[in-house]
Amino acid sequence: MNTRAWIVFLDESGVSLLPQIRRTSSPRGRTPLLRHRLNWKRASMAGAMGYHSADPHRGARLCFHLKPGSYDTTGLIEVLERTKVFYSGERVVLVWDGLSAHWSRAMRAWVAEQDWLTLERLPAYAPELNPVELLWSSLKKRELAHELTWTTGGCGNCLARLGPPG
Repeated sequence: MNTRAWIVFLDESGVSLLPQIRRTSSPRGRTPLLRHRLNWKRASMAGAMGYHSADPHRGARLCFHLKPGSYDTTGLIEVLERTKVFYSGERVVLVWDGLSAHWSRAMRAWVAEQDWLTLERLPAYAPELNPVELLWSSLKKRELAHELTWTTGGCGNCLARLGPPG
């Protein structure tokens, strides 16, 4: 069967809301003082990078979801519900890893009711096959590494599109 669909790679990652300063500067002879609230809170991010299988001119799509705590099956179903709206009326082949929440009974039952979605599993221990892993690496080593304050306030349930509309 020749299917015209979006191939979407999805992955989740956790981040600490404590700052991870990699480098800083101060006037010569003055030790820099970095202030932050010392509360050990975590947030989770889900990212989905999509590529159209038959029309490369449509460009890549990146969408993301942020939430306090960590993802479970219920949280991932919420992400997929928002992904359904994001790819409104289009077929999606979702490629993700073997996380237990991805393949739970509840997830498989939910996916069985979706006519727009097909799941494919990445091989075990193959993060290099998922382009979202590169996004997490860049965010954690460069972008978030120098943020003194980062919260999930205001973005707790967002799914945003970065890139050209499809």
